[in-house]
Amino acid sequence: MALVVICGQPCSGKSKAALCLAEALKQSSELKYQVRIIDEASFHLDRNQSYANMPSEKNLRGVLRSEVDRSLSKDTVIIVDSLNNIKGYRYELWCLARAAGIRYCVFYCDVEDNDCRKWNQERREKGEDNYDDVIFEDLVRRFEKPERRNRWDSPLFELKSASSSLSDSASIVDDAVSYITKKLDSKTRDVKILQPSIATQTKRFSDANSLHELDKATQEVTNAIAEAQSRDLGMLPANGISIGKDFPPINLSRSVGLPELRRLRRTFMKLTGQTSLSGKPPPSDSDSAKRMFIDYLNRELGTS
Repeated sequence: MALVVICGQPCSGKSKAALCLAEALKQSSELKYQVRIIDEASFHLDRNQSYANMPSEKNLRGVLRSEVDRSLSKDTVIIVDSLNNIKGYRYELWCLARAAGIRYCVFYCDVEDNDCRKWNQERREKGEDNYDDVIFEDLVRRFEKPERRNRWDSPLFELKSASSSLSDSASIVDDAVSYITKKLDSKTRDVKILQPSIATQTKRFSDANSLHELDKATQEVTNAIAEAQSRDLGMLPANGISIGKDFPPINLSRSVGLPELRRLRRTFMKLTGQTSLSGKPPPSDSDSAKRMFIDYLNRELGTS
């Protein structure tokens, strides 16, 4: 349904924003799907250990990204509550949303650095989770602010708050909820559904065995044509070449050599793979693949 990326400086109110957005989505009459927040707490990760060095930080991002990839679906809104401070990482999340063919947006908690330092100190005094000063300053320095012109940062909803309260930002939350839940029709222009491409599609066929079945089926048809032409000394049967009573005949207008048959077979498999990327299902079994390949050969080489 949608992927929402929360980003901001450490202690900028991201978790409160995520909870506020999740609650608003659950109360929306337009939303009929589940809402899930993915954050460090979901995996019992300590923030200071996770950001202590680059290998640990890279591992944290990998864990969150993998969980997002597993969780994305057409019936769930995923909210990623983390720093998401690196633009390259936000691009990776955008690619996951694009591969899933869902909506995407960024929720940015734009808070002054001094306010974040103050809230971090208050958490420390209360014994709540907080950042070490060295780690905090390093994260503040390395934060890459989202920009609307970047496709992986758009659409961008900015929460500008001088306090820990989000009451003044209710309109921003409402705008985000409206974007995520808005029903689409032919006149909708302000909501974008990301579309999968070859670069972001993780698999070409719906089942792990589909490629094997397609390869096997097309090879059987090719062998049947070559065998029939060899048996009849290059003469074509008047009623076409049959590979079984349950399949249509192959009506060739001329004799076809094995190299040309192999070339047509490769082209057919490539076209079938591209069709599956566009959202159309590939052949579900060997018989379906044979029928599709026979239809393709009749179009390319048929007498009609």
